Amino acid sequence: MSAERLFRYLFAMAWGALPALVLCLALLPWRQRRLHRLGLVSSPVREGMLLLFWMFCGAMALLTLFPRWVVPSLVDVWNGYRWNAGEYPFFTMGTVSLTPFGTLYDPFIFLGNVVMFLPFGFLVPLLWRRTGWGSALLLGVCITFFVESCQLLVGRAFDVDDLMLNALGVLAGYGIWRLWRRLASDWACRLWCRETNEM
Repeated sequence: MSAERLFRYLFAMAWGALPALVLCLALLPWRQRRLHRLGLVSSPVREGMLLLFWMFCGAMALLTLFPRWVVPSLVDVWNGYRWNAGEYPFFTMGTVSLTPFGTLYDPFIFLGNVVMFLPFGFLVPLLWRRTGWGSALLLGVCITFFVESCQLLVGRAFDVDDLMLNALGVLAGYGIWRLWRRLASDWACRLWCRETNEM
């Protein structure tokens, strides 16, 4: 994996994370009122983790739901070049790959698809206490199926390898959460909402 390729993706992720940050902060007063009505309190640490989680979701949305030319175009704009959106179509039919293990030759693709879904296996049960491994896996599979289906409309590919690797990422993230909860259960439990009378 080249440093330039990694920089392009991290830079593009920031473009997706910033709108998610603004939206999350804008919805914070509404969320606080809702928790108050339910008799619950969310700690500052939990709110910080939620903020990071939604920023990550925004970053992943930009990387996965937009055509491939968007990422290099954002880097070009940053470097002072013009936005070249008019040169490429946004909506165009993609391809379908139902052959397992067809794209696993590229370690960037392998690690990227696994790491991209680690937070769904780790943060979802951490922040919502009633989420088990089955619920986290189902959520991850539904999200990746939605993403893969949307990619067909923007000239990308619906790839069965992505479904498998994303599911593996969710399970790996859940395993990390279980291990962390066992090693630091008191700290992990602080990230759950608590009833007002527990404070």
